Amino acid sequence: MLTKDEIISTMSAQGLRITDQRKTLATLFSENEGYLSPKDVYEYMGKKYSGLSFDTVYRNLRVMQELGVLEQVSFEDGMKFKVSCNEHHHHHHMICLNCQKTLPISFCPMQMTDTTDQFQIVEHKFEIFGYCKDCQQKNGHNKSNSDGGFSQTSSHTHSHGGY
Repeated sequence: MLTKDEIISTMSAQGLRITDQRKTLATLFSENEGYLSPKDVYEYMGKKYSGLSFDTVYRNLRVMQELGVLEQVSFEDGMKFKVSCNEHHHHHHMICLNCQKTLPISFCPMQMTDTTDQFQIVEHKFEIFGYCKDCQQKNGHNKSNSDGGFSQTSSHTHSHGGY
């Protein structure tokens, strides 16, 4: 997980002005291991910065995601953001639907995809949602399998975009 200083350093190195609001965002994400919705971030920031617009918060989240300091994941209840993990190579995640514990998957399924000359991949995303071992035991989801302690859910979502 990136630290506050690493987030700020990355933003600064890309030419972003480091405002108090961006420092607060860096602190919020570096101290929070879970996923935050834009609304969560807006409500948190609104307590410290009166008059702050939702558009400003969302724009900053998108900029931070484009710089690679935040990761964006589409949950059933909407888009959420989390500080990027310290994996410095291309990877994907398994995400617990209960506690949002996130485990990296170093293997990329795109390597097994046959891409023809008729399709140019510009981005892709691959997340596996289920229940971690701890949440399975706490909540009676005892369908443990060999997939790193995650159970398969009945819903099946694909999100493919950039490479």
